[in-house]
Amino acid sequence: MLAKLKQFTWHGFFSNSIVRWWIVGLFFTGANLPLSWLFKDVLLFPAWLATLLGAETVTLLRYFANDRWVFGYPRPSWLRLWQYHVAMASSFVLWYAIANVLYYRYREGFSLFLVQALGNWITLSLDDADTIGFLLAQILATCCSVFWTMVTNFLWIWRKPDPKP
Repeated sequence: MLAKLKQFTWHGFFSNSIVRWWIVGLFFTGANLPLSWLFKDVLLFPAWLATLLGAETVTLLRYFANDRWVFGYPRPSWLRLWQYHVAMASSFVLWYAIANVLYYRYREGFSLFLVQALGNWITLSLDDADTIGFLLAQILATCCSVFWTMVTNFLWIWRKPDPKP
């Protein structure tokens, strides 16, 4: 373990495609907020359109960053761009479905569980517990969505070609 730490270099760390993928993902997740604000409050688009334009702009920019910096392709391709959009759409559907199924399916039981489990330490109403349950459903759905996005990005869109025999 100590020998591995001695061999550690920042260059080696950042040359790992998974590390780069996370950097790109986190950066563009953060960039989506100011971009959506720009479309809504500066350019005065309706909120639904500002959200859509912000998400699509970030998706396109993220594709180019992933294609070049993460996976090392010298030029983007229409096929990979299309596959990336399909992957992002499927990731959204997965996130939306899981978040709502978890929330609506386990809402009452989970809220009661939280009130009973945390009732000795904090005062928690059923409405508070409902909000916590909603947020936890969002977080769990996001984890599933990120995992799915990694699978589609690394094993489908930018998979390494099979070596020729």
